[in-house]
Amino acid sequence: MKIASWNVNSIKARLPNVLRWLEEAQPDIVGLQELKCVDEAFPRAEIEALGYNVETHGQKTYNGVALLSKLPLEDVSRGLPDFEDAQSRYIEAVVSTDKGAVRVGCLYLPNGNPTGDDGSDPKY
Repeated sequence: MKIASWNVNSIKARLPNVLRWLEEAQPDIVGLQELKCVDEAFPRAEIEALGYNVETHGQKTYNGVALLSKLPLEDVSRGLPDFEDAQSRYIEAVVSTDKGAVRVGCLYLPNGNPTGDDGSDPKY
């Protein structure tokens, strides 16, 4: 099973690259980070046309994560357990394979370098 992760830094801007890469690399499961779009704006149809199931946890302008899988995505959870994830940075799901079920997650962690202030920037 081939599992991949890609910080696309805007799915709208990178869609042609993502579609080409999916066709060439043929990963079974993909985690995408930094979608920068709400769920309704995600290019679901284009990716589903390549044979992928799609689950998203999007947010306008910032953050956003998605799982793509050639196998069905089940028991999907958005946001970290026991943590209010208002920033749309985590999604997980179960994928059932012929060798058993596996839970996969996709987490976006922004750059945590010091910003020169007191570190209270909510982005970090």
